[in-house]
Amino acid sequence: MFKVTPNPPEADSIPYDPALEPQSIKDAAARAINFYLDPQTLKTTIPNRQPGRIFLVDPTVDEETLLLEACESLAAANDMAREMSNVIEPAQRRSLLMLQQVIMLSELVVNRVLDSRRVSN
Repeated sequence: MFKVTPNPPEADSIPYDPALEPQSIKDAAARAINFYLDPQTLKTTIPNRQPGRIFLVDPTVDEETLLLEACESLAAANDMAREMSNVIEPAQRRSLLMLQQVIMLSELVVNRVLDSRRVSN
């Protein structure tokens, strides 16, 4: 009888890894269990988060330019929310439309401030 599949290759020796010693695995499992289930265990405290300084607003930019940028960003967010509300399920659509309304009202406020600044100048 002809065998369709070849014989399996000869087994190579598995390289030795000291991290896979049974005692190391037991110690790691005990640390994990104690971390999540034992409140008496000493846990590492997470340091307070400091706000990043990656994105800063240039202090030399005038207020009208900043308001224009805010207005354009709000208009873009308004359009994105409207587009997304067309493709999501009805249960989440209501929440997204409420968010869109808040964006639109914020855009109106910024436009009002811009209009009043243009009139006074």
